[in-house]
Amino acid sequence: MPRRARIGITLATVAGVLGAALTTLNVPAGAHGTVTGPTSRNYGCWQRWGSDFQNPAMATQDPMCWQAWQADPNAMWNWNGLYREGVAGNHQGVIADGQLCSAGRSQSGRYAAMDAVGNWKATTVGTSFPVRLWDQAGHGADYIRVYVTKAGFNPVTTALKWSDLQLVTEIGNTPVAQWTPVAAGGWEKTLQVNLSGRTGRALVYTIWKASHADQNYYFCSDITFG
Repeated sequence: MPRRARIGITLATVAGVLGAALTTLNVPAGAHGTVTGPTSRNYGCWQRWGSDFQNPAMATQDPMCWQAWQADPNAMWNWNGLYREGVAGNHQGVIADGQLCSAGRSQSGRYAAMDAVGNWKATTVGTSFPVRLWDQAGHGADYIRVYVTKAGFNPVTTALKWSDLQLVTEIGNTPVAQWTPVAAGGWEKTLQVNLSGRTGRALVYTIWKASHADQNYYFCSDITFG
């Protein structure tokens, strides 16, 4: 076999190995955090398809994730980087209606597909359920606020607006020493949501103001009250 051909095969093999390794990593570089339960939209897409993101079956089995992967795969590889800086507490002033799930098209629009209206995979919950936030970098929180869309709102057909949300639970300043260490690395904080009389589809919207800077994380999690 010619030397050039042997080199080409070797380089292709190395590239394949590196690609496989990257798709199985649990923690992207520059780790920050996300909501792991009910899973945020891009974290859920990464969980389900990160090792098989080119599979055309996703288009029919998980079409909202499919459109997100086609729009910008980095939104899933960087599932822990959905934040916006310099908000100064003015969340509604900085983030426009219809753009809540992308943090106002943060990171040059990387997460814009998270705002897409449609039938995202939803986690089935009861009217009492935990919201789990994973802080990989040890930022801690100035505050965490959890909202649920009001009764009658349907994320399958309607874009999310601030007026659709109701605050259901929150905590104030919580240094990472008060969070629970997790085996995968980082720390976890759980907030309990208690509602009554809810059925059907809804969105959980979580705002996490990290303590180390004016860095604000925004997560949309799709749920079905079962």
